[in-house]
Amino acid sequence: MFRRLFQSSEEVVDSRAKSETNHSGATQLAVTVAGFSDQYSGAGSSIAACKTVSFEQIYDTAAAKPMRAEYGILKISEMLTSQHLSGMSAESKRASLLMALEAAGVEVEDLLQDAVVRQRALNDYEEAQQTWLSGFETAKLEENRRIQAELDRLTTQYLSRIQSNLDEVARAQDDLRNWQKQKQQEAQRITEAATYCVPQGSAATNGNLATVLERASVIRR
Repeated sequence: MFRRLFQSSEEVVDSRAKSETNHSGATQLAVTVAGFSDQYSGAGSSIAACKTVSFEQIYDTAAAKPMRAEYGILKISEMLTSQHLSGMSAESKRASLLMALEAAGVEVEDLLQDAVVRQRALNDYEEAQQTWLSGFETAKLEENRRIQAELDRLTTQYLSRIQSNLDEVARAQDDLRNWQKQKQQEAQRITEAATYCVPQGSAATNGNLATVLERASVIRR
């Protein structure tokens, strides 16, 4: 019986919601998702912000609105948690609920229809969130690609500057070594000339300038 009622209520919802969804359903969902995301995007992560959206907000912005009667499927859910039904078997709970619904003049078909509408609202919102998340991910990946490209460009640029600095240091080192060789030749030339300024056969001396000066001081004594 419940299955037949559920199928019947789903057909009713389908016929009622199709026209609404065709005209405004997709647009409403897109606006809802975008609105929720924009509302919390300043806090850091839009994805994290979307988790704070209440089910009531989802139901309120759905293409097909849930029923606003005193007894809806959510009211039944609350009744099932009542302490008056605590400890009762499933069949006893069902009988008590049906009795209460009959006394209140509530049609089971209306409750099942409300359940279908709310379930559809949740599914549609989830689908919209998946679509939004896919676009969000694509945008962030593209941003990361641009950042990586810029990072690669800057890395290449700075590596080139580093290499240029190293090349300059190497050239300076080569210049110093070349000068040191010339300096050795110049010092040798000076020493050789100085040896000829000291008598007693010192011209044949192959020592450094200090040795030549030491010989000169000995001779002057």
